[in-house]
Parts: sequence; C-alpha cells; structure tokens
Amino acid sequence: MDTPTQLDKKSLDIEGMHCASCVSAVEKSLNKIEGVEEASVNLATESATVSYDKNKVSVDDLSQAVEAAGYSVAGGIAQSRTLKIEGMHCASCVSSVQQSLEGMDGVQEANVNLATESAKVTYSGDLTLEDFDQAIENAGYVLLREESETGQSKAEAKRQREQEKLEKAQSRMWWAWGATFPIILWMFADMIWGYTFLGDLGYELGMIGLSSLVLFYPGWETMKTAWKSSKNLAPNMDVLIAMGTLAALGTGFVALLHQFGLAPAFYSFAGIAGMIMAFHLTGRYVETKAKGRASQAIQKLLTLEAKEATVERDGEEVSIPVQELQPGDIMIVRPGEKIPTDGEVINGESSVDESIATGESMPVDKSPGDEVIGSTINKNGMLKIKASKVGKDTFLNQVIRLVEEAQGTKVPIQEFADRVTAVFVPVVIGIALTTLALWLIFPGFFGGIAQWASTFIPWINPGMGSVALAFYAAIAVLVIACPCALGLATPTALMVGSGMGAENGVLIRKGEAIQMMKDVDAIVLDKTGTITKGQPAVTDLITLNGLTKEEVIHMAASAESGSEHPLGQAIVEHAQNHNGQLSATDNFEAVTGQGIRAHVKGKEVLVGTRSLLSEAGISINKSIEDQMSDLEKQAKTAMLVAIEGKTAGIIAVADPIKEDSKKAIGALKEFGLTPIMITGDNERTARAVAAEVGINKVIAGVMPDQKSDEVKRLQEQGKVVAMVGDGINDAPALTQAQVGIAIGTGTDVAIESGDIVLVKGDLSAVVKAVKLSHATFTKIKQNLFWAFFYNVVMIPLAILGMLHPVLAEIAMAFSSVNVVANSRRLQKKNIQPDY
Repeated sequence: MDTPTQLDKKSLDIEGMHCASCVSAVEKSLNKIEGVEEASVNLATESATVSYDKNKVSVDDLSQAVEAAGYSVAGGIAQSRTLKIEGMHCASCVSSVQQSLEGMDGVQEANVNLATESAKVTYSGDLTLEDFDQAIENAGYVLLREESETGQSKAEAKRQREQEKLEKAQSRMWWAWGATFPIILWMFADMIWGYTFLGDLGYELGMIGLSSLVLFYPGWETMKTAWKSSKNLAPNMDVLIAMGTLAALGTGFVALLHQFGLAPAFYSFAGIAGMIMAFHLTGRYVETKAKGRASQAIQKLLTLEAKEATVERDGEEVSIPVQELQPGDIMIVRPGEKIPTDGEVINGESSVDESIATGESMPVDKSPGDEVIGSTINKNGMLKIKASKVGKDTFLNQVIRLVEEAQGTKVPIQEFADRVTAVFVPVVIGIALTTLALWLIFPGFFGGIAQWASTFIPWINPGMGSVALAFYAAIAVLVIACPCALGLATPTALMVGSGMGAENGVLIRKGEAIQMMKDVDAIVLDKTGTITKGQPAVTDLITLNGLTKEEVIHMAASAESGSEHPLGQAIVEHAQNHNGQLSATDNFEAVTGQGIRAHVKGKEVLVGTRSLLSEAGISINKSIEDQMSDLEKQAKTAMLVAIEGKTAGIIAVADPIKEDSKKAIGALKEFGLTPIMITGDNERTARAVAAEVGINKVIAGVMPDQKSDEVKRLQEQGKVVAMVGDGINDAPALTQAQVGIAIGTGTDVAIESGDIVLVKGDLSAVVKAVKLSHATFTKIKQNLFWAFFYNVVMIPLAILGMLHPVLAEIAMAFSSVNVVANSRRLQKKNIQPDY
C-alpha cells in the first residue's frame, strides 16, 4: 500500500512583481517543478504560497524557479541582531564562531568582535535565537541571553519591510520628478511662448540628457525587471513601460542626428519619455502606500502581541520577554495589562476584553477554570493564569497564519483574469506594433482622424508628420495598457476582507468560499453546540406540597452531587449558581436508567423517572403527570424529586437554545437561505427546538458519520449547501458541503475541515460570515469590471492617437490605485447583524 504524500506548505516573499503578468510568470515557473502540488501567487501581498512534496523539492528549488522567471525570493527582509558571546579569547575563537554563524542557511554576513565579545549577524528568513544559540554552541561557545536581546518580532520585521519599500518608492519618485520638472518647464516655454532655451540643439540634448537620467537612475529597477522578464520569455508590465519610454527617447536621438544632417526631420518625444517614467514611479509609490493601508488589518494583528510577561519564579515576580514563556508558567496579569499568551485562569476573577478575537465589544467574565486568549486585555481584577500555548501555537498566531494563507488563495472568478493576463503583455506589444504599421500604411485615413480630433483635443498636433503620429499612437498603446489593475483586483479585496473577518471573529481559510457563498441556497445547521449551547441546563422548576424552590433545588442538587450523569451535573451547577453551598450526602445510590437516591440532612431524597418513584411506593397524581407531559413536549427532560416519601417537585433539564439563534436564523432567511437543522436527536425533540428558532425543515435521527450523506443528498436535489458545525464530529459534512463553516472551540481555531472558521460559537457569527462574503465578492466583481472596462475603452482611444502618452501613463497609474482604493472601501462595510 502506497504511503500518502506528505505535503509541506511554504510562503515566499517575492521581490520585483508589479503586475498580473508577473504573477502568471512566477506561477508557471513554480508549477513546472516536479513535486509541486500547487503554487498560488498573490500580487497584493507580493508572496507565493506553495504546496510541495518536501522529499522531492527543496526551498532552494523554489527560489531558483522564482529567479528563473526573472524575480527573486526575499524570504523576509534582511534583519540584523547583535549576539553576546561568552568564552572567546583569541582570533581563532572569532574565526570559529564566524564560520559557524555564516554556515547557517539564511545568514548573509556575520561580524564577530573579540573586544566587545559580540557578533552582529545579518540574515533573512525566520531564524530564531535558539538557532543562533545552537550554532554558537556547536563552535564551542555560549550565547549570553539578555532581557533586552529579544531580536525583531514578526510585526517589527513586516513593518520595517513595508516602511523600507515605501521609502524606496518615494525616493525614486522624487528623483524622477527632480529631473522631470525642468523638462516640463523647458517644453512649456517652447510650446506656449515659442522660446527655445539654448536653441534647437541645446533643447534636444537637454531632453535626451534629463530623460535618460530619469530612465536609468530612479527608473533603473523598472528597466532591469523588464530585461529579466523579457529574457525569460515572460514579459510583464515593466516591458511595456520600458518599450514605450525607450521608443520615445529614441525619437530624440533621431531629432538630434537631424541637427547634424544625419537623419530626416522627426518630431522628438524624448522629454515625454522622462515624464512617462516619472508618472509611472509616482503611481508605484501611491500604489505601494495604498497596498500598505489595505493590509492594515493583518498589520494590526501583528502588533497586538504583548512584549513582556510577569511570571512567578521561586516565589518571586519576574518580568521576562514573551518569547521566553514556556507552557506551565504562572503569569500574573493586573488590570489594564495584556494577557501575554493563551492560558487557563487558576486564581482571581475579572472581565477580559476579547474584541480582538471576536469583534464583540462587551468584556467577558473570567474565573478559575476559564480559558483566556493571549493579547486580550484584562479589565478590572488581578488574574493568575497558567500558560498553555506559546509562540506559533497561540490563538493570535493561528489567526495570523490563517489570514495569511487565505490571502494566498485564489477566488475562482480570478481564473478568467489570469488567463487574460497570461497573454496580456505579448498581445499589447502586438497591438502597439500593429498600430505603428497601420498608421504608416494608411497615413491618410489615420491622419484625417488626427486632424478631426485636433479640433477638440488640444494635445493632438497633426503637423508633426505621419511617422511621428504613428510613434505617438504606438507609445500611447504601450503605456496605457494596464495588467496591474487586473492583477490587483481580486487579491486586494481578499486581503481587506480576510483582515476584516479576523477582526470580527470570522476567519476565511479559502478564498473560493467567498464566491461560493453567493450561490448558497441551503444552510445546514447542526443542532447541538450550534443552535443550542451544547450542554444541559435547568430550564424549569415546579414545586409541590408546599416546598419552596430553594428547598427543592438544594435537596436535589445535594443528592446529585455524587452523580457523574450530565443531567445531575446540570442540577448541581444550577444550585451552586443560585443557592450557594450544598449539603453533605450519605448512602448515595445510582439506579441505572431511573435516577439516584441519597440521604441529605438525614432525609431520603429521590431524583429521577416516574418508575423510580413508583418502585419506592410514591404515587404520582394526574396533575403531576400532565405537567411532566407538557415539559416533555417542549423537548425537555422532566425529573421528579421526592423527599421523605412525598413528591416535592419537578425539575426540567434541556440543552438551552443560544440567545441569538432565533434572530440569526431570521437574518439568514432574509439573505434568501433556507435553514435546515440536522441532529441525532429524535424527531419530536428536534421539531420542538426547530419550531422555537423558526426552522421548518428538520433532518433528525442522524448519526455523526451520516451527516455528510445528508448533505450529499441535498446537493443531488440541486441545492448549493453551506454546513455549519463544530469542526470535529461534523468534519466529513463540512468537507462535503460547498462551503464548510466550522465553529472554533475556545482558543483552538486550527480547524482544517472548514472553509470559514468562526472564533465565537454563536450563530450571529454565521450572519457576519455571510455578510462579509457577499460584500467581499461584490468588491471583487467591481474591481474586475473597472479593470477590464478601463483597458477595453482606453486601448482603442490610444490606437486612434487620441491619448497623449503622458496622460495615458497617468490614467494607467490611476487605474491600479483605483482598484486598491475601492478594495479599501470594503472596510467601511458594516458586517454586524442588524438586530
């Protein structure tokens, strides 16, 4: 029998991608590798998520494939940290430590200083302090850990990378405009006042010199990327910009040679080349800034982590970096402080602001035994918490991982855009060359259009000649075409939507769920734990023979305190919450299938079924029987209580319906969804619960392993099904449904069977998920429409020579920024239930 392949998943930060053609080139290169199951590249996050067989593929293979496509893997930004080392005495020690550090994968440089007994290490990737500790220990020395030496957090590294990227884009933009502004002044003086500064020769030399400076200094990265992608036969948008600007610059050389009688008269567009590049780099800067803002939600999550923790060590309180926390550590958290990591309250009571996890503003009461989530805020009482999860296993890190994975997935609607962008640049180059040829072959026809258009479009100059007009139109075609907008349309919306979801307790694991959700017409809801709370509780207490409610519940709960039955425990919990301390019990006896008997305060107490009391010789009159029947019709378990041979009361226990279930199901109906309840309970109980929350269709008596068959049966009837369950025994059904919505359990959100994971277990979160999915998909459709519409309208105008190349570049840059800005507007959408 073949062993199933164990796939590894890795996210790569990729440098140099600017448009959808870049994405297509990287994806093709990665998917060609034998052993790569799937590669999904995201332009908005500039990353690739790759699933691969680690027995066949190495990280180096992935890096080489990216480089072969003309791009590079960053593996995270270059980071540096200073390490204090003990035990070095001479130059040989220094050499040994340096060799050991530089031999680590990801270390770019290590400078070891004997005088300061330290090493400054420059590295990339996710190397930890423990990795450096091991390398130094292997060399025979000791790494000294200091409280201040915590290194860069993931948040700091990401923030620094974004800041450096933005600063670099800004620097290129200002350098470009520094040389372009004189071009504009020079050209305007010639066009408006007819004054040519330094004469015709000086003008041509100046235009060529200044534009060359713009193209080959701040614009060098664009030129370099264009060359790389062309060389690898995967041309991207930079190729279009490079071709357009170089063609424009080339006309300046022809005009210059004409000054020396070595070429025919030709209209120079050399100054336009610099202006095109300046606007291009301005667009890049604005786009980078907008993309950074679009990813604010994930940035916010990254910065939520507490920096330090106060722990008990040898009876004393000690402050340590969060990175040094270990499971089992006892943390002390005072009012107003962040809870350092996930754990369990062992002492103290307080309320905790869990809004970062659930999106709910109301604090949640916590007492011993309750779970708490790291990075949430303790409000009003001191808590002692036993750390349960640290590092990458914490709730916050699981959320960040799920959001990052979601941002690396694709929505099915993007497939069409991907097919277009795969051939976009070659097609545009072909259109530009065809435009040039048509203008040269039919100068009369196109010249007539130019003559007509010049009457209402000021930048068209028919007097520049047919050849110049042909170049003018071809250059405009090259720089107006925009695969960027197509490439950003889906991932930016998904980035904002998944981030919003994380802030509201809705974790989108797969992008395709967003699109599928709009087609869902049936939503299957598991009863226990989804519609109901999932644990029995006392719902009714009826007293008989003159006893008070306090007396009946006290005696019954005291008798049940020796029972492990869930119904008995529900009675005990109710009494403890309402009546306080219980009394001691003697002679406890559990009667199988009937109930219990025990002595409390010297009195015999029976709690159980009718038969338990009948066998004890206690009669049950018609009034009691009627009251029990009424309770049972409401899907409640009714138990009789007898004290000293007399009926004392009736206690009804049921799995109570969650407070918001009825309203949430009503809201789902308003979305056009048909709610269907599925349960293992009997038909009568199921119908009673369904009627209370407004569900008409019930599938009862279904075992957990049969739920997926029921979902499949609905699908065979033509239904598009979303399944809501707890993600454990409902896993097969969640997987079978077109959209699986798994309810998280406490701090464990790593539920692999759901397409969407809900941090909180109430149905209001399902309403949020539906609203978020609809809103996000609407933004994706809007983005794709405007991206296609822009190209469909603008390219024909450019072919006809009606677009100035500079205005074409401005419009191109605007289209990309518009798509990102439109995605950001999703943040204003209210996904809270309207009740």
